[in-house]
Amino acid sequence: MNWSETLHTSWAAVRSHALRSLLTVLGILIGIAAVIMTVGLGLGTQKDVSAQISSLGSNLLIVSPGSSTDSSGVRGGFGTGASLTQADATALASSINAPDIGGVAAETTTSLSLEANGTNWTTTVTGTSPSWLDVRSRTLASGEFLDAEDVASNASVVVLGSETADELFGSPYVVGQSVSIDGQDYEVIGVLASAGSDSSSNLDDVALVPSSTATTQLFGGSSGGSVSTIYIKAASDTQLSAAYQEAQTVLLNLHGIASADDADFTISSQDALVGAATSIYQTLTVLLTGIAALSLLVGGIGVMNIMLVSVTERTREIGLRKALGAPPWAIRRQFLVEAAILGLSGGVLGAVLGIGAALALPGVIGSSIVVSPAAVGLSIAVAVAIGIVFGVYPATRAARLAPIDALRSE
Repeated sequence: MNWSETLHTSWAAVRSHALRSLLTVLGILIGIAAVIMTVGLGLGTQKDVSAQISSLGSNLLIVSPGSSTDSSGVRGGFGTGASLTQADATALASSINAPDIGGVAAETTTSLSLEANGTNWTTTVTGTSPSWLDVRSRTLASGEFLDAEDVASNASVVVLGSETADELFGSPYVVGQSVSIDGQDYEVIGVLASAGSDSSSNLDDVALVPSSTATTQLFGGSSGGSVSTIYIKAASDTQLSAAYQEAQTVLLNLHGIASADDADFTISSQDALVGAATSIYQTLTVLLTGIAALSLLVGGIGVMNIMLVSVTERTREIGLRKALGAPPWAIRRQFLVEAAILGLSGGVLGAVLGIGAALALPGVIGSSIVVSPAAVGLSIAVAVAIGIVFGVYPATRAARLAPIDALRSE
């Protein structure tokens, strides 16, 4: 019996018990679809998280102050100190001190209530410089951004996030309107384009004022020259590491610290944040894929069960074929091909279902699902392998039947 005859005979055997074959295929189908969906959801989540982190700004380094210690000796966490100053930001912006740094923007933030047209809204008020827009890779939806003259004159102007503008005015078109912050009126000169949110804050719910205005009018001068965060933009992707080293060296020298281990600040990069998030989601993807793979095991057991039943039902057929001269390998090959057909059918149908679900579900669950061609191909190969592996025992059992015993069976 050649391969063509084997395939024809095996396909006919599968079709002769269509309902039973369909139920067997269903177990593999569900497992394959689950694996494709799980891997796709993991990859999609990694993609979304990376995009959210990147929305903070490209080639970005974030410098945060160290911890603080109060009069009773209680130490606060990282970021609670006042070790960063505007002088630090000025030094970092110098091309002589740090030639690989392309831009620097310092921030001083607090939470305040804004009022407009009888409506109030509490948001993060940030004092910063004109370079903020470029360093944070943000754009304006309307109006203009803060400029050097605004900083020099302590101007009472504000740039609102799109969500903040909508909460206060019910519309993002508010340039020229007046907003009261801490009892003082500020003119809205611009509205930021929407940027979504990052892992810790809503990027569209913010109010930006000149750094000098924030210090003298909103923070009462209590902050002095300290800043809460310094954002650093490397000159290019390839210069991010060099910019990190230059920033660390400049700050250590300014603060009179000899060792980086004793630094009163921390510098984090986008790569570190993306790497940490990716590592977490890769672990979750592996775990969920393992759980989904259990259904493939159940499907494989179903294949073995059906093939054993098929061997029992076709004992006389096997005996007749062996009596007519069919060698054991031909019997074994036929049953293995039948099992492979069941596995392949389940794999292909499962892949179609998984891809279809990956295309339809993102709009429902609000998360991206990335279809991995490698995962699809590997899943189909695994499905065929499962059919063959779990078909070995039934096929071997059929091949070992003695012709005389097979022909005597009822």
